[in-house]
Amino acid sequence: MPDEPFIEKLYTAFFERPFPADLKIAVVWLIVSILAIYVPFLNTSPVRVLLVLPMILFWPGYCLIASLFPQESDIDLLERFALSFGLSIAVVPLIGLGLNFTPWGIRLEPVVVSLALFTLAMIFIAHYRRALLPPGERFRIPFAESADMIRDAVFSHSGSRVDRILNVILILAILTAILTTVYVIAVPKQGERFTEFYILGEDQKAAGYPDRISVGENYPLYIGVGNHEYRTVGYTIETWGLVMEPDSTNTSRILAMDPLWQHPLTLAHNETTLVPYDLSLTQEGYTRVEFLLFNETVPDPSVNGMDRINASYRDLHLWVTVRAL
Repeated sequence: MPDEPFIEKLYTAFFERPFPADLKIAVVWLIVSILAIYVPFLNTSPVRVLLVLPMILFWPGYCLIASLFPQESDIDLLERFALSFGLSIAVVPLIGLGLNFTPWGIRLEPVVVSLALFTLAMIFIAHYRRALLPPGERFRIPFAESADMIRDAVFSHSGSRVDRILNVILILAILTAILTTVYVIAVPKQGERFTEFYILGEDQKAAGYPDRISVGENYPLYIGVGNHEYRTVGYTIETWGLVMEPDSTNTSRILAMDPLWQHPLTLAHNETTLVPYDLSLTQEGYTRVEFLLFNETVPDPSVNGMDRINASYRDLHLWVTVRAL
């Protein structure tokens, strides 16, 4: 096989050699994890965490190790598993760092695609390199031998009764630890309840906010709302034009406050949205644009000024200078 052309080696590896069981599990786990992220009834259940967490913390490193060390004698099974966790913790942040310098940025879809492509590439390389080796030298996880070893340790009569009891206790302790870990991941302690509320500029970045505004001109902005309240919440976004005047206490007081825009929306827990908003002012005199977020309850229109701002769940503002065209 070493003398074969590269194309023939590829054909032999992927069409004439069996696909290793551990790499099959990695492919299936990857596919199921992606489904758990995007399928509606799965992406809000604890199953998502149970499937996606190993896809981040274990499988990328395991597949990388499999591609680097295809031979049985390279490193032992325990070292492979230990290095799999360590390399995954190193590889995943590096993928995120690379995405940060691309037009796509660090968002869910680019991260999922990049991680999936990296893992699949390592899987195919690992299979190709194993296929080039003689069957007896290829790395494989001894599933059947492991089961036989556990059965012999527990049920074999060759050892003493005390040894068998200790083996059973050890297995039960390992299973208890695994189930406890699964329970902690699947049923996490409820964290702090809060809502994200932020403004982004025209390029969807925290920069480029308009401060000099011409009457009648549109200035594109994006208003971000993220629900982390552990329930579905109905929000209302309002924008107001304010005329502010400094007073003797070195603060500002509101001389006038006019409504500009109102937008209702409903978000599920852990859902985030960006609402496009064209800022436009129809007259001079405004010195501040106020952005208010109300959580389910919106005050009566008669509530104005600081009373309305204080009644909001979250509030933001932009200082502006308005001039005529």
